[in-house]
Amino acid sequence: MNPADGQATAARPETAWPLENMLFSAALVARRIPWADLPARTLGLDALTHDGLTNRLMTHLRSSRNGRPVRLRTPFGPFLVPLARADAETLLTHGDEAGALGTPCALAADGRRYGLSPHPAVDTAAADAWEAAPLGGPDGLGALGERVAEHLGAVTGARREDGTLDPGRWEAAMQRLSRHVVLGAGAVEDTLLSEMVSAAAEAAGGRAHEARAAALRRRMAPYLADPEPGCLAARLTAAGPAGSEPHPALAHALALVSAATGATALKALTSLTLDTDDTDTDTDPDTAAIDQALDRALEQHPVRSAVVYPVHAPFTAHGQTIQAGEEILYDPALFGPRDQGRRTDPAWALCGNPSGCPTAEFAAHVSREVIRQATAKTAADAVRPVLPGARSAVDPLREGADSRFAAVTAPLAAYGTRGQADADRLDRHAESLCACAAEIGWNASETGERFRMVLLAHAERCAKAADDVRRAARWLAD
Repeated sequence: MNPADGQATAARPETAWPLENMLFSAALVARRIPWADLPARTLGLDALTHDGLTNRLMTHLRSSRNGRPVRLRTPFGPFLVPLARADAETLLTHGDEAGALGTPCALAADGRRYGLSPHPAVDTAAADAWEAAPLGGPDGLGALGERVAEHLGAVTGARREDGTLDPGRWEAAMQRLSRHVVLGAGAVEDTLLSEMVSAAAEAAGGRAHEARAAALRRRMAPYLADPEPGCLAARLTAAGPAGSEPHPALAHALALVSAATGATALKALTSLTLDTDDTDTDTDPDTAAIDQALDRALEQHPVRSAVVYPVHAPFTAHGQTIQAGEEILYDPALFGPRDQGRRTDPAWALCGNPSGCPTAEFAAHVSREVIRQATAKTAADAVRPVLPGARSAVDPLREGADSRFAAVTAPLAAYGTRGQADADRLDRHAESLCACAAEIGWNASETGERFRMVLLAHAERCAKAADDVRRAARWLAD
């Protein structure tokens, strides 16, 4: 049936059978324990892994529903689930163009929902400036390269003795870089600004969003009063019409650039490291290799593992009428790898706006420059991070904004040495907590005594964790 035939003649999506609901729910819940299929992976039984079983379930649903979206009930709520990537993107694009979609939210592996950075409406002049922002000129690519070198050098120069990168330092450095390229040098050390961006994004669609967005506008105002030449704020402010509001677009840019450089770029670096190890080459990755690594990172490890789009008004797509009240689940992990030769659109992985996002393109551009400089052998601090377990194709549990990726450069045996050092640090932390609890200042009141008990409980947990880590380190060292 042609979608143009109208809603009156279009069919409604089918509802899945109870057994299909149960199997699909199991596939979603199993993500909370990503090691559950380790025996199947170890034995090479791909069909029995989480991905293998999910692929077989999706193949069944596509064949039994002629490939059309199906309504499935899960422990996280009922969803309308598209069964193929192209169909999902077409469905959501139609809904967005029809103005039928409400504010989307991310769905974590445990079913928690949290807001996404709202995609702003960008006028034509600002959009043109946005697309030109990373290109040519004295304030273009050259300036970006200098800023990336400054902040990347700070984190690579602080590597541990065993050659590992501290993921906390990496994330902090990439947030400083994001504030630099978006708002200028004056915002580099404004860590509260990034916290407020995250808080406003997570509240999107809720009652607290307006208050948090207003606080964010006040925090950004000093940087926009006289924006630094070359930063994104200066370009958008100059391109926009008089009286235009650049704050939403710049807040979105801060959120996406931070996510793309802090998580996606690190994943891409891991991919490049494994490729380099396999080919044993001494040459720097070329532009094509960097693009492919970034595509894989965006595709396989999107910043938001799944996004839920509420439908606020009926619309027609794929010959079906999608009713108001439905929630469309867009989950890339259900669809398998993207077709050969098709590039990954950063908008789907970083932003979630169905009609595209210049901000996501800009964030991907900054990430490419981070990757290029981090893998350049000509640089004194060239980085070759590898994620633990990366060769076994084990995807870490993705928890949206809570995702953290440990970057390492040492072989497996080196984990024993690293574990011993971590255990020693835990012991020292436990001793520090005990010393703090021993201070007489806690004696003054009942509240102080309660805090002392909390400190001692934390110290006990740290000491126990140190023992566990030390035992695991000894096993790895052997």
